[in-house]
Amino acid sequence: MFLLPSLAISPALRAQSVFHDSDAAQVSFASAEIGWALGPQRAKPDRSMRELASDNSSLRFAIAAGAGESKALAQTLRVAPVNTTGPQSYAIRRRETGGQVTIAVLGADPVGAMYGGLDVADAIRMGTIAKTGDSDHSPHIAQRGIKFNIPLDRRTPTYSDSSDSAQANIPEMWSMDFRREFLDEMARQRFNVLSLWNLHPFSSIVKVPEYPDIALNDVWGNREPFDLKFDMNSKVMSQPFKLGQVAMVNHMTIDDKIRFWREVMQYAKDRGIDVYWFTWNIFVWGTEGKHGLTEDGNNPETVAYFRASVRETVRTYPLLAGIGITAGENMNSARGPFDHEEWLWKTYGEGIRDGLKDQPNRQFRLIHRYHQTSQAKSIEAFKDYPGPFDFSFKYSVAHMYSEPNPPFIEPVLTEMPKNLRTWLEVRNDDIYSFRWGDPDYARTYIKDMPGPDRISGFTMGPDGYTWGREFIDKEPENPRQLVMQKQWYSFALWGRLSYEPSLPNSFFEQMLAARFPGAPASEIYGAVAAASKTMPLVTRFFWRDLDFKWFPEGNIQKGHGTGFFTVGDFIEGQTMPGSGILNIRQWRTRLLKRAKMDGITPLEVAGELQNNAAVAHRLVEEVRPAERKNKELRLTLGDAEAMADLGDYYAEKILAACDLALFDNGGNAEEQRSAVRHLEAALAHWKAYASVATSQYKPQYLGRLTRVVDLNALTASAAADIDVARQWHPGTIADDGEGPVVGDTNFRK
Repeated sequence: MFLLPSLAISPALRAQSVFHDSDAAQVSFASAEIGWALGPQRAKPDRSMRELASDNSSLRFAIAAGAGESKALAQTLRVAPVNTTGPQSYAIRRRETGGQVTIAVLGADPVGAMYGGLDVADAIRMGTIAKTGDSDHSPHIAQRGIKFNIPLDRRTPTYSDSSDSAQANIPEMWSMDFRREFLDEMARQRFNVLSLWNLHPFSSIVKVPEYPDIALNDVWGNREPFDLKFDMNSKVMSQPFKLGQVAMVNHMTIDDKIRFWREVMQYAKDRGIDVYWFTWNIFVWGTEGKHGLTEDGNNPETVAYFRASVRETVRTYPLLAGIGITAGENMNSARGPFDHEEWLWKTYGEGIRDGLKDQPNRQFRLIHRYHQTSQAKSIEAFKDYPGPFDFSFKYSVAHMYSEPNPPFIEPVLTEMPKNLRTWLEVRNDDIYSFRWGDPDYARTYIKDMPGPDRISGFTMGPDGYTWGREFIDKEPENPRQLVMQKQWYSFALWGRLSYEPSLPNSFFEQMLAARFPGAPASEIYGAVAAASKTMPLVTRFFWRDLDFKWFPEGNIQKGHGTGFFTVGDFIEGQTMPGSGILNIRQWRTRLLKRAKMDGITPLEVAGELQNNAAVAHRLVEEVRPAERKNKELRLTLGDAEAMADLGDYYAEKILAACDLALFDNGGNAEEQRSAVRHLEAALAHWKAYASVATSQYKPQYLGRLTRVVDLNALTASAAADIDVARQWHPGTIADDGEGPVVGDTNFRK
C-alpha cells in the first residue's frame, strides 16, 4: 500500500461506517475487520453506497466488489479505476477534498475486495491509515495453500496420527469454532487453499448407498500409550487402533458429519478459500471385514467401493474444489502385479466422472502427485479426465527451511508438457515449536518458485505435526491458540509475500510494532530474523531429505537408539544439492591437496551460524526490558534465544567435526584436542538451548520419529559426543565425500 505524507487523523474521526452495497460474505468480513481495527467504541454499522454522497464525515471507508461496483465507485469519487481485473485483484484509492478523506477499495471480485479491506484494517492497526495513498494489487501466486494432515478419527487416520499433537487435535477437527478461527486466520494472511490430507477419509465424510454400513458414526480417539512404530511400512505406521485404546471423542452421526463439512466448505468459500481432499492409496481403514473389501489392488470389490465413494464425495460436497491422489504408499497385491495408474483411473477418475454427470458445468480439479509413479503413465491414464488436471511435487522434499531455490524440480520443468502445471508441496518438517520469521528468506523462496505457466500454486505444511491448536506451550492461552495464531508472524510472511513479494521489510516491522506497542520493533525484527537463519543454514549443510531422517529442532532421526546425530555423523554427512556448500570430507580433501575451495566451506557455515546467533543474542538483550508486561513478547524473545543457542551448538559441532576430520587423516593430537574443546563448547550451548526451549515447551511424542522429543534428556547424547572425539581412531573416514547425494526419488518420467 502506497503511503503519503501523514495527515493527522484523530481518534474522534475514527468513529466511521464502512460503505458498501455488496452482500458478499467476503466484503462483510473485511468490513468487520475494519470495524474491529477501529475499536469497539469507534465502529458504526455499515451503510449503503447511496448514502456516500450525502455523508459529511471527515474520514470514510468504501468497498466495491466486482467490475461494475468498482467502476461506479471510481466515477463517484473521481479516482482512477482499478488497473488489474484478474481474480483476487484490488486497488486502494484515496480521495481528499474539502477536508474530507475517503479511502476506497476497488475489488475486481469479492475476494479482491476482501483483501483490500483487510489491507485497510492493517493500516488502521499499524497507524499508517493517514498516509495511505493509491495502490494496485494482484496475486503473485494465484493459489496459496495450507497442507493439513487431518486426524479425523482413529478409524480413518492420517500419517501423523500417532503423535501427541494429532491426538490432542481430533476434537478440534470436528469443532466449527476451530474451523471459523482457522479459516479467518487463513484469509487474514492471504491463504486461499486448504488441502486436507488423510489416508482414507471417505467413511468419515460420506454415505455410500451401496455400502450403507461403512459410514462411521461418532468420533474416536486414541488412549495412551501409543504402540505404533514408524518402520517405513505405511500400513504399520498408520495402524489405527486397538479396541482397548479407543477413546470416545464426540457423538456424531454421519449426517451430522456431512452437515459439518458442508458448513466448513461454505465458510471457506466465504473467506475466498478452496477446499481439497488428498489421499494416499490403497487404504480401507474402517471397512475391513465388510463387503469383501481389502487393500489388494486386484480386488474388484475394492475398486467398486472406491469409485462409489469418490462419486458420493463429489455429489455430497458441491463446494469441494477437487481431489488430490497418490499412487502409493500401499499399492500392493498378493495376487500379482497390477497397473497402479489404471487402478487410480478406475476409482478416482471414473468416480469423479460419475459424480459430475448431473453437474456437467462444474469445474472439479484432479491433482495427481508425482510421488511413487511416473509422469507418462499418469498422463496416459487420465487423458480423458473431464476437468482441470494438475500434478503435485515435493518442492523441498520435507525441508522448506533449507535452500530458497531447491533444485529438485528441474526435471519436472524440463519434462512436464507445456500444457500442464504442477502444485508445489512445501513441507515444513523443520520447525514445530518456535516462532520463525525471516522475511528475506521467505521472499527469496517465493520469488524463486517457477512462474504461473509452470505451477498452479503451493500447499505448505508439515507431515509430522498437526497445525491445529498448540498443545505443548507451558503458558497456554485459554482456549489454547491455533498454531497459526501463535506463529502468526511466520504465517503472515508466507501468506502476504506469496500474494505480494514486493512488500518491504518495513511493513513487517510495522506489524511487529503494532503487535508489541512500546517495544523497539526494529530490534525485535532483527532478533527474530537473525535467529531464524539457523534452521535453513544447518539443514543446507547437513542434508537428509525426509522428515524422519532429520529433525533439526532435536538433531535427531527416527530409530538408531536416541536418534541423536554425532560428530562422526557430521563428518560423513552430505550437503544439500544446489546449496554450493562443501561437505566436511570434500573440504578436507581440498585442504590437504591445497586445492581451490570451489564452494562454501564448513568453516564459513560455522562462522555464519555464530554471527547470526551473536546478532540475535545482542538484540534479544536489548529488547528484554520491554518484555516485562507482555507475555507474548517474552515468549517470542525466548524462541529467538533458543534458535540462536541452537545455531551456536551446530556451529561448534561443525568446527569440531572439521578438526576431527583432520585428526582422522594425520593423527595430530592437537587437532583432536581442539575437536574436544569445540564439543565441550557445543555441550554448553546445547544446555542453554534445552533450558530456554523447555522452559516454554513440554516434550512431545512425534510418531514419525517414534520417540518423545525431550531436549533435556538429549543432553546426555550431546555430552557423549565428547567421548566420540576422544576415542576417535585415525583412518576411520576413507572416502573423499564426492558422489551423488542419496535421497528420495521425487520424479519419474
